[in-house]
Parts: sequence; C-alpha cells; structure tokens
Amino acid sequence: MQIKFREFPLLLTLLLALVIGLATFRDYGLSWDEPLYYEYGKASQTAYSTSARLNGTFDIEESFGSSASDHVTRGPAYLLIGGLVEGVLESLGLDIASAWHLTNFLTFLVGLTFFHALARLWLDPWPAALSTAFFAAQPVLWNHAFINPKDSPFSVFFLITIVLGLRMMDNWEEDKTKKEIIKSTVLPGILLGITTSIRFIAPYAAILLIVYLLIKKKWKYLWAFLPYGLIAIGVMIALWPFLWENPIERFTLTLDAMAGAPANLRILFMGNEYRAYELPRRYFPVLLAATLTEPTWILFIIGLVAVFLKAFRKKIEFAKPIVILLWFGIVITLLVGLNPPNSDGYRHYLFILPPVFLFAGVGIHEILKSARHWAFKAIIVFAVFLPAIYNNIALHPYQYAYYNTFAGGTKTAFREYETDYWLTCYKEAAEAFNASAPQNATLFVRREPYIAAYYTRPDIAVRDGRMEANKMQSGDFLLVNSRINEDVKILKDAPIYLEVGRGGAVFCVIKQIR
Repeated sequence: MQIKFREFPLLLTLLLALVIGLATFRDYGLSWDEPLYYEYGKASQTAYSTSARLNGTFDIEESFGSSASDHVTRGPAYLLIGGLVEGVLESLGLDIASAWHLTNFLTFLVGLTFFHALARLWLDPWPAALSTAFFAAQPVLWNHAFINPKDSPFSVFFLITIVLGLRMMDNWEEDKTKKEIIKSTVLPGILLGITTSIRFIAPYAAILLIVYLLIKKKWKYLWAFLPYGLIAIGVMIALWPFLWENPIERFTLTLDAMAGAPANLRILFMGNEYRAYELPRRYFPVLLAATLTEPTWILFIIGLVAVFLKAFRKKIEFAKPIVILLWFGIVITLLVGLNPPNSDGYRHYLFILPPVFLFAGVGIHEILKSARHWAFKAIIVFAVFLPAIYNNIALHPYQYAYYNTFAGGTKTAFREYETDYWLTCYKEAAEAFNASAPQNATLFVRREPYIAAYYTRPDIAVRDGRMEANKMQSGDFLLVNSRINEDVKILKDAPIYLEVGRGGAVFCVIKQIR
C-alpha cells in the first residue's frame, strides 16, 4: 500500500523517535514504585480468572496485589492493556524493567500520533510533524515516556479521548439518525472508560467536550452524552476490579484517597523544604517555566495569538481553540488557586501539556513563514530544537532532571529543586557498585531498597537503610539519593565510595561506613 505524502512527515518523526528509543530504552532505571505498580497490574489479571471462579478459589482481594493501600485507587486499565505488550517483550528475552520501559515508550509514540492529529487542525503535514517533534523532544516528557507507567500513559489516553470525542461531535449533523449518533459514541465512550480506569480525573475530558458542544450550539445533541457516559462507566468498572463490590462507594473513596495522597512527602523547592501541603502557589508556574525548553513559552504566546487572530477572522472555527486552551487553562488556574498537596513536580498533570505544544507548534510555523530563505528556516529550526537535543544527550538517562537557563541550568538548580526525584540513578549506582564491591558486601539503601536489589549482584546483601540503620557496621555501604538533599544529611563524615550524576548535579551516592 503506497504511503500518502501527507502521512510521510509524521511517519518520519515516529521512525526517528522509535530508532532512538530502541537504542536507549535499556539505559533507564526503575523509578520509585515501578516494581510494586507492575506487580499490582499482574495481580489485577487474576480478577478475570475463569478457572478460579469455577473451582471456588476466587478471591477479589488477591487482585489488589501486595501494595493495595497505594495502588487500588488507581485503576489498572493501562497495566492490563500494556501488560499484553510487555508479556510479548519478556518472551523475547527482555527483563521486566526493560520490557515495561519499552512498552511505556511505545504508548508514548501512539500519543504522538494523536497529538499530530490535533496539530493538523491548524497546520499542514510538515509543520504539524515539526510541532510533534518539538513536543516529543522535551527532556522531561521524553524521560517520563520510559520510566512513568502512571502519568505518561494517562496523558496519552486522555489525548486520545479528546481527539475521538471531538471527531464524534463533529459528525453529529442533521442527516444523522439517533441510531447512527449512538453508534458514534461507542469507541469514544470506551476510551473515556479506559482513561478513567487509569486515573479518576479523566471525566474532565468529557467536561471539555460538553463545552465544545455548547460553543458549537449543538445543544440538541446533549442527550448523546447519556450513552457516551454509560459506555464509559461500564468499561471503567469492568477494568477496575476494586470497584466491583460497590462502585459508587469505592469510587468516592478513591477521590478522597487521591486528594491527600502526597501530603506526607517533603519537597525541595527554591532552596527550601516543604511538606506537600505547604507548597507555595508559585510552585507550578515556576516549574513549568523552568523545566520546559527556553523557546516553549515564547512560541506558545506567538501561536496562541496567531490561532485566535485566525479564529476572529473566521479562517478557522472558534470552538476548538477555546476548548484546547481551556484544557490547559482550567487546570493550571485551579492548581494555583486551590494549591492542593503535590509532589514530584507536575508529573501528575502531564496531561495538560499537549495544548501548550499545539500552540507552540503554530508559533514555530508562524516564525518560519517570515523567513524566506531555506537557510534562515534551517537556522530557526536548529535554534528551537538545540536546547532539547543538547540536554537529552547531556543528561541521558536522567532527562527529567532538566532545568533550563532561566533556572540557571541543572547544575545551578541542583540543591534548589528536586532533580532525580524518582531514584532512577539506583540502576547506574548498583551496576557501578557491582563492578568494584568486595564479595558478600552489605549495601544499605536509604529509600526503596527493592529498586537497588533488582540491579545488584546475587552475593550483595541489600538492606533497608531506614528500618535497619542500627545494624550498619564498619565496612558496610549506604546508597542514598539527593532528594531533599539527603545525600549530604545522612552520614555526613562517611567517605563517598562512588557517585552518580549529570550536568553538575549529583543524583545519588554510595558511602562506605567506617
């Protein structure tokens, strides 16, 4: 089948991303509770066991896994779906961490396809592909595409839900029968259900779609949201075993649990330590300004102005720009206004970033239009992508520790902001330790020792550095990360055996106890 020219720019972008991803996915270490989260996904599969029901051994509690208190409030839909791909990759010889990281990245590529579909609303194929590449190349997004099985996949499914929802409503016209309209809600409803069974905030997409319908003055089709919603609710419950016994009560419990989830964590922000519920209102605006590449917000403003000027001149419809802007604007306004507890930067809110880069993509296009010679166009594209390309290489595989020059770069931001807050440096630290540690060494790990244990030699005993701190002896080792600067607080006088870092920042160290 011959590839149409208009599809070629997107395919080229995806191919380039895939080649880079396949070459590097093994470099990324396990993040904070990845092993427990994947175990939860594996346990969730037992909820669908026919044999257990037939022989009378079925127990719904077993499907919650060993980390039920942490994870049942997040639906396992992505883990169930992604687990099918991950299982194939494991059968091909990959270890579970690498298999899941590649699965997460492939999911990200699917998201890029739908991002491109939105960009095509306002841009031709090549500018849309350029916009997609700029989005994908952001260091923080590129890194999360591998190590984050929670927020990055949710962002992808949320994006798909929006795209399918907009297309669904664009097809609601006078010549459509009720049966055809109901039929058109099936696939979008399924996606909304899946997305809600990844994170409870997914119905926000439905709210945006209703706003779109009202702006388009298609009020008479509001009834179609009933089958759309019922399909979504049915799929959500089907893919979330925790809800089966009492859907309403347990979904309400989920809302309460997620609202205060990170409240006990401590966060480093602008040189000060805060509890999650004490963060200042400037937290999100500062991080959004400091961790996206320098051209992003300038391009966003240019693109925003350009899109709405076209809308006012009736060159494009008005409804979609408004809804896409609200997609980002409502959430960031609520985050600043309500100032809820938070942790780990804005990873929970990655799903609001596509609109920023849609408008930024238009900004790139507008600037390129003003450059008449191809050489000037090439220089502009190079300048726009240079910060992302350079830092993706320099910080690999810790790109999410990136801070732009507005924050002084990662080196200056270190000790002022969190960098490798998900402990992915344990992989590199453990592998370096394997190469030099004495036989039968004991390695105490300050946080999440099971991550380090995944990578250490069989003869190395990995112990919990907090629960078993009183058992440390001379000659033992301690792995401690730099989250809230713990590496300089714990065993201050102990010599550093090895350290892991990039760009002038230290992410974790191993100290020897004497």
